[in-house]
Parts: sequence; structure tokens; C-alpha cells
Amino acid sequence: MKDSVPSISRKRTVSTTRREFLINTAGLAAGAAALNRPSSAAQTASASRDLLLPTIRLGPHQVTRLILGGNPIYGFSHFNKLLSEHQKAWHTPERVVELLSHCETKGLNAFQNSYRERTLSDLAKYRAAGGTMHWLCLGNPDWDQKPHLIEETAKRKPIGIAPHGSLGDRLYREKKLNVLTGLLKRIRDTGVLVGVSAHNPALVELAEEKGWDVDYYMCCLYYRTRTREEYVKLLGPDLPLGEIYLPSDPPRMFKVVQQTRKPCLVYKVLAAGRRISTPSEVRRCFETALSNIKPGDALIVGMYQEFGDQVGENAEIVRDICAKGAGRSG
Repeated sequence: MKDSVPSISRKRTVSTTRREFLINTAGLAAGAAALNRPSSAAQTASASRDLLLPTIRLGPHQVTRLILGGNPIYGFSHFNKLLSEHQKAWHTPERVVELLSHCETKGLNAFQNSYRERTLSDLAKYRAAGGTMHWLCLGNPDWDQKPHLIEETAKRKPIGIAPHGSLGDRLYREKKLNVLTGLLKRIRDTGVLVGVSAHNPALVELAEEKGWDVDYYMCCLYYRTRTREEYVKLLGPDLPLGEIYLPSDPPRMFKVVQQTRKPCLVYKVLAAGRRISTPSEVRRCFETALSNIKPGDALIVGMYQEFGDQVGENAEIVRDICAKGAGRSG
């Protein structure tokens, strides 16, 4: 009996030791394999390089001709409050990081959104997860009252900053262009690229005419910031409810875009979701945009993944249109 206990103990010791050896050996092999394998972030970056969409030059950067826009992510639907709240609720921080990572795998290398605490938090999470896409920041409409936020934004390392289009349009209307150019100089002093965003084609024309020190324009295809008086003059007093998107607006902005010497990032390509009834309608909008902008211009498009892979679908449309020659990069 005395001998049986040590015997059982030895068997257990040998069995345990063998098991630990096998586990440890497997662990070492897995560890060695992991060291030789690229990380998921590196794999994503590699895939994005292999599948990268056609690009334009923005300062020293190569930026894809399709850029993810931030409005649907943060509940700026430009449609109604319920849709905005639904979009905002669906886009948890985890889903935002997933969306940005998915954009990389589909060949996009840039995204744009506005300055908010939430957007900055999501940006930090995405970068911590290994994300490498370029970030373009759009300021808030009140930056004429909070210009110090320019320096705060620049610390987060965007490749470019542009004052909000609504702010630019308002300062143009109020004849306070010195305020706008002061903001642009302040952006320049941070060392990042300087952008001008506008819904009103006249503001882009003026910036070109005056030779403002800017690197790119963000051009809305729809002049949605007209005053009520301007709309009444165009349409009469019985105006539609909600934001008004006129089919005659895009040709006006396209004409200005074609005449600029700087790269233009065109947005509201799908009229804030008003032109997505069928896949063929979406494709026509992309074809129209890419055929009417310069080879060195790009599109900013908001994409919403809850009901399908808009990122993948839009990326393939842009890739196919560019391959066929419409809006081919120079």
C-alpha cells in the first residue's frame, strides 16, 4: 500500500509533465508562427494596398478617389430626426472601428468627419487597433467663435482641416471674409493641409479668383444653405418642407470644380440619400460625378452598413468607372 501511492503519484507526475510539455511545445510553435505571421492590422494594410482604389494627390499624400464621409455615422442624415437618431444609435464605437477597417479592406485610404468629442474618441480607438487611413477634419459651424479648436484638432494629426461649409457660406453672405481667411491662416500655421468647404459655388470661385492659400476645396453638389428668401426667389413662396435639393444645382458646382486649379473633394453625390432608390441610380450618380470633375478630384460619400455593404458596392462602382476611363486619375 505504501508503494502504491508513490506509483500513482509518479504516473500523475509523468502524465502531467508530458501534457505540459505538449502544451508548451504547441504554444511555442504557435508563438513562433505568430511571430512570422503579419498582424491582422498588417494584413488589413497589405490587403488595402493590393486593392487600393485609384488615387489623387493631396499635398504630399495619395488619397483614394472615394473617401468615407462621416455624416451617417454621427447622425447627420440631412433627412429627418428619426433617421438621424437611428444612425447615431446603430454606430457604436465598435461598429465605427469595424466600418473604418472594412473601408481599408475595400481599397479606401481616407475618411472625413467633423470635430466632436465622439469623433475624436472613435479616431483614437481606430488608430489603437492599427488603422492607417488618412483623416480629413471638417470644423464645426461655430469655429468663428472657437478658433482655438483648430490647434486642438491639429494635435490629432489630420492630413487636412477645413472650416465647415455652412460657416464659409454664412461668412460669405455676411461679407466677413476676413474672418474666414483668418481661420485658414490659422490652419496653415499648424502645418496641416488647408481646405475650404462650400455649398455655394460662388465662394469657391472667389477663393480661386483671390488666390487664397488653400490646398483643396470641399464642394457640395447641392447649395442647401440658401436662405428662405433665396429659395422664394427661385421657387415661389410655397416651398417644400425640409431641406431642398435642386437637380439644377450639381451642374453649377461641376462647372466651378472644372475651373479650379486645386483638387476638389465633391460631396452630397447621392443628394444625402435622396438618390439611392435603385443600384442603377446610385451608379448613375457616381458616373455623373466622376465624369464632371477633374482627374485629380475625389468624392466624399457617407456610407451606412446596417442594411448592406455600401462600402464594398460603392468601391466597386468607383473602381469600375475609373477603369473604363470616366474621371481617370492623372
